[in-house]
Amino acid sequence: MVNADTRPAQPHDDDAAHLARLGYSYDAEFKRDMGFWGNVALGFTYLSPVVGVYTTLSLSLAIAGPPAVWVLLLAGVGQFLVALVFGEVVSNFPVAGGVYPWARRLWGRKYAWLNGWVYAMALCVTIAAVAYGAGPFLGAMLGLEMSPVANVLLSIGVIVAATFINLGGTRLLSAVAFFGFVAEIVATIAIGGWLLVGARKHDLSILFQDIRPADMQSAEPFVAAFAASAIMGIFLYYGFEACGDVAEEVKNPGRTIPRAMRSTIYIGGAAATFVAICLVLAIPDPAAILRGEATDPIGDLFLDVFGPVGFRVVMAVVLVSFLSCVISLQAAASRLLYSMGRDRNLPGSRYLSRFDERLHVPPYALVVAAAIPIVVVLVSLVSENALTAIVSFASLGVYIGFQMVVLAALRARLKGWRPEGRFTMGRWGVVVNVLALCWGLFGMTVLAWPVADAPWYDAWLVLLSAAVVVGVGLVYLVVKKPYLNSDAPAGDAHTGVLTAVPAGR
Repeated sequence: MVNADTRPAQPHDDDAAHLARLGYSYDAEFKRDMGFWGNVALGFTYLSPVVGVYTTLSLSLAIAGPPAVWVLLLAGVGQFLVALVFGEVVSNFPVAGGVYPWARRLWGRKYAWLNGWVYAMALCVTIAAVAYGAGPFLGAMLGLEMSPVANVLLSIGVIVAATFINLGGTRLLSAVAFFGFVAEIVATIAIGGWLLVGARKHDLSILFQDIRPADMQSAEPFVAAFAASAIMGIFLYYGFEACGDVAEEVKNPGRTIPRAMRSTIYIGGAAATFVAICLVLAIPDPAAILRGEATDPIGDLFLDVFGPVGFRVVMAVVLVSFLSCVISLQAAASRLLYSMGRDRNLPGSRYLSRFDERLHVPPYALVVAAAIPIVVVLVSLVSENALTAIVSFASLGVYIGFQMVVLAALRARLKGWRPEGRFTMGRWGVVVNVLALCWGLFGMTVLAWPVADAPWYDAWLVLLSAAVVVGVGLVYLVVKKPYLNSDAPAGDAHTGVLTAVPAGR
């Protein structure tokens, strides 16, 4: 952390002055090169409707059939509530790193460290999962014969490419994220429209029908199946928090970031719902998915509708979405690692906190945000089961990280915190906060719910993976006490000691 008196002040820069009052330098190390649409693009490409829908639609259809698409609306509303809470928090504390500095001010040092640890691990594992998922698409586009080794090499290539782009600085990150944003929107409209007009096999009524086989209907009521199929929406609707992870790189963050978070939900949710509906209406036999007879219905559909050449074009578009997603994830992870390193909270903080003044990025934090995912990907060569166990933690870890902030915000409110940023919910704050917490608990329950008819260690794999990560973090927290290494402000949100946010923008 740079003391405010070591560099010349910039009295006309409200953003720098606000940051200084939060305990960081007037002359912020990051460059504020990211505007509203760049911030939206970062959140959108991290959320990535294409990645989310193409990865999980088949799974949700296998659980509840075509009506599963409506879980996207349910999850959208739930995560919108979380986005409102996050928007209010980041408006008060626009500091790089997201959940860690927010939890630090809302609750305290120990709580924030554990929050940051869980979320950092979840982000790094998610980077690995998305890059690993990109391998088959890249292989299909290049016409390669896929194997475990080929998939690993292609995945590492995606991570390395993302790292070089992130090392280019905030302006390049913003430009690439915006390109990915536009490409994904155009692709969603083009592919969805083509399927809807030229390949539709069903009318809209199928989206409201329970077409599950009789044995599935008798074994489980539709409401339970629909709730379980929420895995698609739960997996899809995160990414908006990345808008806040780069808070020190955004112009007028107290107003821009909350609006960008909400816009990410609006645009991402609309795009995801549209393409999911178009896909379901074009799949020739959705019942075959429920019977377990169609293992790759989306890939088969694309090959049938677009032909071999068109299929490769579609794979190229999908690959752009995967790469953009990895870039945004890595940017978010590196800022979190940098933020914790700046407070000397992690092993290697001396390097994690280093900053390249030419590129205005934390290079070592970016390298770590590439190295950990690469190691996770390499694990698949040793054991697919080990990779599954690690990746199983990803979504639940993200939700734990989210809900720790939501809970901290609610606690701070009940202790007297009155948000004074440029975005506030006013008297609705407590109600929205409670509803956001309830949604998060539901989401975590769905993610951790045991798999039926599996050995106990497989049935509870997601929860066991999360327990290992949290357990390791708690042991390190108790033994090393990393939270004592920084005198940065903590647990002071409810005291009202912060100077009011500067007015005038």
